[in-house]
Amino acid sequence: MTGRRSSARLAAQSSSQGSQSSSAPVPKSSPASKKRKNDAAGSPPSAKRGKKNTEPVQKTLEETTQNGTSEQPAPEKPDEEMKDKEEHEPEETKAEPTNGHAPESKAEDEKPKDDESAEPKNEADDKESKAEAAEPKEETKPAETNGDAVEPGARDDDDVPSTILEKGIIYFFFRPRVSVDDPQDINDVARSFLVMRPIPLDAKLGDGPIGGEGNCRLLTLPKKVLPKSGRDRFLTFVEKSKTSFAELKETFLTGSDYQTKTQGTKHTAPVTPLAEGVYAITSTGRESHLAYIINIPAELGEVQKDFGLKPRGSFVVSVKNPEQPPTGQQNVPSGPHYPQEIVDEFRGLRWKPLEPKYLNYDHAQFLMIGGDFEKATEQRPKDERENNAPPEQELEKLEGEDEIRVKHLKGDDAIFSDLHVTSKDMPEIRTTW
Repeated sequence: MTGRRSSARLAAQSSSQGSQSSSAPVPKSSPASKKRKNDAAGSPPSAKRGKKNTEPVQKTLEETTQNGTSEQPAPEKPDEEMKDKEEHEPEETKAEPTNGHAPESKAEDEKPKDDESAEPKNEADDKESKAEAAEPKEETKPAETNGDAVEPGARDDDDVPSTILEKGIIYFFFRPRVSVDDPQDINDVARSFLVMRPIPLDAKLGDGPIGGEGNCRLLTLPKKVLPKSGRDRFLTFVEKSKTSFAELKETFLTGSDYQTKTQGTKHTAPVTPLAEGVYAITSTGRESHLAYIINIPAELGEVQKDFGLKPRGSFVVSVKNPEQPPTGQQNVPSGPHYPQEIVDEFRGLRWKPLEPKYLNYDHAQFLMIGGDFEKATEQRPKDERENNAPPEQELEKLEGEDEIRVKHLKGDDAIFSDLHVTSKDMPEIRTTW
């Protein structure tokens, strides 16, 4: 498992280096700054100390400003004010370099004779520093993603396994019971939730928040915990499909207060984040799987383990035919309103292997059964013949890209950046009760 993880890191680092090599070249320094650098390199130590605060030869404001902004400075002509100074100093060498070397500085410890002559130089230095400081800001603007880390069509290969039906980012949450603000164990939890953010199969993840495309899904787990083995079979349903992070913030993430006739005001706490990672819905032909790899937190705590989360996990997933009656007592809403062509695909069967399109309808119900990650990401013979990457390698590549993205967003804070919320809207991720 360690070898596979390291291969994902190498793939992610290679992608990062490629993006750095294609970035804009570093802007050339202005002649004024070149002169200062060459003077410092060619002058004796005492000359460097003498130039720490100001230049030995004073220029007029117009000349200094022109030298700071033009590509090559124009030859300087001494005026009447400079003649007196030139009588006591050797003639200044022009700023144009010869054979790549700047002339040495002759004046070592001289200081300006009056404050008025020093002010124009200081003003020019301020203008130069502001201009230099403004240049990097233009280069570092996230113009490539416009605030969205998803880069559609950025894959430079076409070996996406045919077994991967969908991939994306997944978040896990839980909400405490009513009037419980500080849950102490799983018994203080009302329900658990998953939020899926699909991305195109040919997309890569760059820097920045994941961005919302209005294609997110909010899934509810009435059993509160995830299935841990094949003996656990938990029904899950789509509470909200085709939604955005902004809508989730308003209707789901934050808490609320409401009035009751008998007990007065009741408080519903905001959801608490459990984990963030990458996922893939895969198909082996006869069954479908939901596989995931966790990136946040870096190490799972007791809270994550109590909910059934693993560093790598998967579930066998089957969608329910809405025309079939429910089995037993179920705390789920009535089935979805599928179009007739989707209903016909069930052919009268109660269950069918899950496909992503079934999750795009509110109240769609599907069964989650504890599964095996290795089986969920195994390669099919067809992909092996076509030299396509194994599903596990594809998921690890996505995990590596997401890990770099999360690191640049200061780790656990990436969840808040993605959802556009603050700690006032939602508690921080917790690993202990």
